[in-house]
Amino acid sequence: MLTQERRDIITRIVNEKNAVTVAELVEELETSAATIRRDLTELDKEHRIVKVFGGATSVGSINSGEDAVKEKLFKNVEAKDEISRYAASLIVNDDFVYIDSGTTTLKLIDYITNTKAKYITNGIVHAKHLIERHLDTIIIGGKVKARTEAVIGSDCVDVIRRYHFTKSFMGTNGITLKAGFTTPDVDEAMVKAEAIKHSYMSYILADHSKFGVVSSVTFAELKTCAIITDKEPSKQYTDETVIKFFQQ
Repeated sequence: MLTQERRDIITRIVNEKNAVTVAELVEELETSAATIRRDLTELDKEHRIVKVFGGATSVGSINSGEDAVKEKLFKNVEAKDEISRYAASLIVNDDFVYIDSGTTTLKLIDYITNTKAKYITNGIVHAKHLIERHLDTIIIGGKVKARTEAVIGSDCVDVIRRYHFTKSFMGTNGITLKAGFTTPDVDEAMVKAEAIKHSYMSYILADHSKFGVVSSVTFAELKTCAIITDKEPSKQYTDETVIKFFQQ
């Protein structure tokens, strides 16, 4: 196979899957890892793909920014409803539940019916919504990120370390096999990572658009959390962790 032909195939595979590993390309193209890495380096220079540690992502799948909460509320509304309804059904009496900031986790609160559980959150709007529903609520203190209306920073992390949650419901900006769960903000990543570390069971609430997207900072590996989503992802993901999806 000619070099250019191989690189064209690599570009097509990356664009179709959004993210692939070197090992996957080696198996697909039956060539050496060294050759694949050289190809990825050249394709990255040509801006045809984005080379990342251990593989590559499509040019459009890297997300280093973040929409404001008001903008996110109107994206994939039906999927968020379905995901949130199921997630809320998992809450039982005496649960101590951590609810991450984010629009899907905010929607989750609409479907919570268990008044015997306790709820803690780093989302300002989330806390207000929990209180309006007459639920036992704790809000974490710390620095406020205006764009996402989330409490973040070292003070927030220190508070989380004192608690042990039975369940946590987390948002994410991206999910890939290699990078795991990612978010654009380092401070938010620290908070998410600490909440997951202190949870008996963690659930990532994410619609299908989050798969194959890499954001700037990894806050957890795939195997550390179950995923609740609206459509069945590729088998590569279901091999890595527990995934609940609603696609017929």
